[in-house]
Amino acid sequence: MEKTSPSKIDLVIQAREKDLGGFSVRRALPYATHRMVGPFIFFDHMGPAIFDPGHGIDVRPHPHINLATVTYLFEGRIHHRDSLGSDQVIEPGAINWMIAGRGIVHSERSMEPERSQGGRLNGIQLWVALPEEFEEIPPSFSHHGKETLPRFKQKEISLKLLLGSCMGEKSPVPVHSDLFYLEAQIPRGNSFIFPSEGQEVAAYVVEGTASVENKELGPYSMLIAKRGEGVELTACTDCKVMFLGGQPLGPRFIEWNFVSSSAQRIAEAKAEWSGGPRAESSRFQPILGDHQEFIPLPEDTINK
Repeated sequence: MEKTSPSKIDLVIQAREKDLGGFSVRRALPYATHRMVGPFIFFDHMGPAIFDPGHGIDVRPHPHINLATVTYLFEGRIHHRDSLGSDQVIEPGAINWMIAGRGIVHSERSMEPERSQGGRLNGIQLWVALPEEFEEIPPSFSHHGKETLPRFKQKEISLKLLLGSCMGEKSPVPVHSDLFYLEAQIPRGNSFIFPSEGQEVAAYVVEGTASVENKELGPYSMLIAKRGEGVELTACTDCKVMFLGGQPLGPRFIEWNFVSSSAQRIAEAKAEWSGGPRAESSRFQPILGDHQEFIPLPEDTINK
């Protein structure tokens, strides 16, 4: 009797749709039984969405601590502003990397003419937990155009490294831990092996259908491999897949927009944000040009 190889799959997650108030995202992380993959603690797929004329996204000023945010678009544009004075249009193929450190405030809004004429938006936003020794560093922001990110091929497969290091390539984005974030365009019938160097590895199907160990993965599904295992994936159709992971950092508390290794630090951040951004705040200053409104602390977190 032929022996079957043990499965390398730990979990398959179907991203859950979340309404953010006029705009839906598909959320894969955190998941009830698997909170993180390497240092990645939050994974939202924004769209694909089509906005009617006069509509768009308006993520009002809101705070973060002790993490880095990563925004990557396939379609559309987003206007990023933050309390450091950063004012950046995010376009498809570029990486926005914002380190919250001890505290930052930012907003994300649709651009003109997309807002007036209507337009499409499709992209992914991630949160990356910072190692404990970097959680309270000063906040910073860096933008990396699509031409600065390493592109390479493996036979017919087109690869683009967005963050970290893998497969002999290194991204210019200044990360603080052992991680990787890779975009793969895999033509139908091709197989791609993503190796693990003792890291946690996940694969998220953005579009198309793929197969792993005879299990079909459709759009918006995330496969998490067992610790130390890689992923061997075959494209059933032309597909786009994001690979992410790295070395785990240890457990983190997450509440609303706050991530930290310290529950006390989250409680302090909540108290400081209770009145919104203020010039005298040690963590959360106003955003120049976008200070007329903010997202208040949710009612269900106030007394926790």
